[in-house]
Amino acid sequence: MRLKVKNGTRGLILADRAERASTFVQRLVGLLGRASLPVGEALLITPCNSIHTFFMRMPIDVAFLDADGVIVKQLDALPPWRATAVYRQARAVLELPAGTLRASGTREGDRLLVDPAD
Repeated sequence: MRLKVKNGTRGLILADRAERASTFVQRLVGLLGRASLPVGEALLITPCNSIHTFFMRMPIDVAFLDADGVIVKQLDALPPWRATAVYRQARAVLELPAGTLRASGTREGDRLLVDPAD
């Protein structure tokens, strides 16, 4: 099922073609094998409180979300071959094309809303 991710604090759509990775295999594979992540696409990983970009081909923006969808930590343009810290408050991670968070003015403390895409 395709999802839409909106920054409820700022009233902006971050992704209108997001996917959810919630099984072990989906979370394990994540964005591996993709050459790019086009604007408007995203991956929501649940449950999740830490990620890596080993074997990835592109930088990504990362938002760590608590149980209410509030961004507890964000990383802009995380390059390939990195691992993040574990963010204990995080329950999900949203991976977006690099530059999306900055372009939208999205910041830690903003609340993201996830709904089925139209």
